[in-house]
Amino acid sequence: MKKEILKYLKLFLGLFVCSLGIIIIIKSNLGFSPWDVLHQGISKVSNLTIGQASIFVGFIVVILDFFLGERIGSGSILNIIFLGIFMDLILSLNIIPLGTNIFIGIFMMFLGIFILSIGCYLYISTGLGCGPRDALMVALTKKTKFSVGSVRNIIEISVLVIGYFMGGYAGIGTVITALFTGSFIQGVFKLFKFDVKSVVHRDIRSEIVSLKKYVVNR
Repeated sequence: MKKEILKYLKLFLGLFVCSLGIIIIIKSNLGFSPWDVLHQGISKVSNLTIGQASIFVGFIVVILDFFLGERIGSGSILNIIFLGIFMDLILSLNIIPLGTNIFIGIFMMFLGIFILSIGCYLYISTGLGCGPRDALMVALTKKTKFSVGSVRNIIEISVLVIGYFMGGYAGIGTVITALFTGSFIQGVFKLFKFDVKSVVHRDIRSEIVSLKKYVVNR
């Protein structure tokens, strides 16, 4: 049980680090991330808010993940819930300054991408399930001969293009995020000698069974 608790602590640490990276990217003041360009684009062609569009896209991607054979675990659900909570917490603390010029903004952008990549490693490596968008990256990496970095870049550029033509706003930071996030994630995975293809994520049913066994054995 101690091992399981440590896994969940690592999961929450990873989600917090991801949130910190995302906020630094936002505070760089150089443009939305590719996924947020898509969310804004959807909100412009529908009656949905950007937040509602994000949830809608999340559910669509979860369904796609399922059909691609990726397991939906507790980490997948906790990602959807706590990523936003941690982002709001960091914003409320007002500890990340706003980029005041393009040079500081670009530095913050790359720093945010690096921190986000570390967060992805921390929570994905627990095997408790990926968030919808990261699960899509993992599923496509497993099913293709492309590296995790290439797959991530393809996904980011694709949603950026779709969102842009739907009316979403893209700045220089958006392009940087789309082009470099995959490479940073791949670099961090190599740094920690982490092979994302080797991870077998537990689904929610498996976790319930494990919990029942623990309760019965006690």
